Amino acid sequence: MFLIIGYVVVLGAVLGGYLPHGDIGILIQPFEVLIIFGAAFGTFLIANPMSILKKSIAYTMRAMKGPKKKDVYLELLICLYAVFRLAKSKGDLALESHVENPESSSLFSNFPNLLKDHHATEFLCDYLRLLTLGTTNSYELEAVMDMELDIHHEEDHLVPASIQTVGDALPGLGIVAAVLGIIVTMGSVTEPPEVLGNLIAAALVGTFLGILASYGFVGPTAEIIKKTLDQDSKYFSCIKAALIGHMQGYAPQVSVEFARKTLPSTVRPSFKELDEALQDAPTA
Repeated sequence: MFLIIGYVVVLGAVLGGYLPHGDIGILIQPFEVLIIFGAAFGTFLIANPMSILKKSIAYTMRAMKGPKKKDVYLELLICLYAVFRLAKSKGDLALESHVENPESSSLFSNFPNLLKDHHATEFLCDYLRLLTLGTTNSYELEAVMDMELDIHHEEDHLVPASIQTVGDALPGLGIVAAVLGIIVTMGSVTEPPEVLGNLIAAALVGTFLGILASYGFVGPTAEIIKKTLDQDSKYFSCIKAALIGHMQGYAPQVSVEFARKTLPSTVRPSFKELDEALQDAPTA
């Protein structure tokens, strides 16, 4: 939501400062827009595979919604508690049927926000599956988790980096459009000054649009995507901390408390909030 609000503020500030002194009509240059943004999209296609394009759209929509909220993290902690409680009471093998088909699991079906995040569900179930297969060394498993999370982090951050690259190119593409406009203007050098003035102004719109799009829209969009991904990565760190606590033999509530402590203050439920929520934790 703040992404859209920010777009509106940028446009409002720029146009609000310009309109009392200028003509809005001169800024409407569709061919300049075609040159700048068509070329920018082309450079994006040259530099990136289709998967990055798809992720760019998805992650921009995700940034518009904002990072995961406190209630989502509270639900995750309750889920982890319910999983560990089942494992402690019936053994890790009792988790096998749940991790094989989490979408149809009587346990995981109580936690829709987790199931919506396919990668997080897969991450949790994969490591719970290793427990059912007899994995007991928490240090080795933690190292594997770290490697997987590093890979996931690198893959995710290719998206904002790619968008930022396009943003960095936009001022240059704006200059390209402006130079083409000057070339057109030079072909009309015999025209009266008022005509030449309009042609030069139209050419300079290219530079204006390139710089505005880069620093006012594309660059900040890449940054908010990066920050959203960084904050949402705490979701995986939370799962990791809880799993390690469980493997080291701690009680479910202690393992979940370890996980709670890894969360940023903005989304971390208090001990009391978590304790009260755990009283109503569902069972399989």
